[in-house]
Amino acid sequence: MDNTEILRFFKPGGIPYATLIIILAIVVSRLLSNSLVRLGERFPDKRLLIHQIGSFLRFSVYLLSGLAAAAFVLDVSREVLLAIGGTVAVSIGFALKDYVASIVAGLIILVDRPFQVGDRVTFDGYYGEIRNIGLRSVRLMNLDDTQVTIPNNKFLTDTVASGNAGAVEMLIQMDFWVGIDQDVARAKEIVGEALTSSRFVDLEFPWSVTVSQLIQDNYFAIRLRAKAYVLDVRFEKAFETDVTERVLAGFADAGVQPPAILHRNS
Repeated sequence: MDNTEILRFFKPGGIPYATLIIILAIVVSRLLSNSLVRLGERFPDKRLLIHQIGSFLRFSVYLLSGLAAAAFVLDVSREVLLAIGGTVAVSIGFALKDYVASIVAGLIILVDRPFQVGDRVTFDGYYGEIRNIGLRSVRLMNLDDTQVTIPNNKFLTDTVASGNAGAVEMLIQMDFWVGIDQDVARAKEIVGEALTSSRFVDLEFPWSVTVSQLIQDNYFAIRLRAKAYVLDVRFEKAFETDVTERVLAGFADAGVQPPAILHRNS
C-alpha cells in the first residue's frame, strides 16, 4: 500500500474539529490543575489525595481527547482498521514502541501506585517530589528546584523508593556527631529537646535518638541519630534546618565538642 492509498483514509474536513478538541483538552487540563491546586491548599490534609485524583483525571482527558480527535480525521471503517493493523502499524510501530510503552507504564503506575503525586522519592540518583504523572513521563522536582523528567517505562525495570508512600507526614533522619570524651548523655538530651520542640515535628508518631560509637576518618566518634516525623513533606528541609540550628546552639551552650583526634600522654 503506497502513500496515496493511505492518505485516502484521512478526512481533511475533520482536522478543524480535531484541532478544537485538542485545544479544549489542553484548556480543560490546565483549569483542572489550577482548581485542584487551590483545593489542595484549602484542604492540606487531603492535598496528596487531591493531586492523585488530578493525575488520573488529566490522564483520562488526554486519552479520550486523543481518541476523539483521531475519529474526526480518520475514516474509521473495516478497511481502515485493516490498513492500520497492517502496513501502517508495521511502518510506525517500531518508531513509537517506546512512547507506547511509556503510556502503558503510566497506566500501570496509576493502578499499581508504587508512588503518587506529592511523594518524596529516590530514583536513579535523583531525590525530590513527584509533581506530575503524565501520559509519557513523570516529572520530579528535586530539592534544588530542578525539574527532572523520567519516562514512565523506566519505573517498570528500576527500583524506586518512596519516603512517605502517599502520606502527608514523613520520617526524617538526622545525624549529629560528638567526641567520645564528651558528655554523651547531655548531648542526647539536647538532640531530643531540639527534635520535640520544633514547630515542624508531628508528635503523634514515635520519635527516637539513638547513640552509636563509630570510626570516622580513622578515629572514634559518637553518632547521635535523630528520627522523627515532619508534619508535611513540604517542610522537610525546614525541619532539618530548625533542628540542626537548635542542636548546634545547645552543644555550644553545654560545651559539647565535635569529634577530634585525641592526644593522650603515655
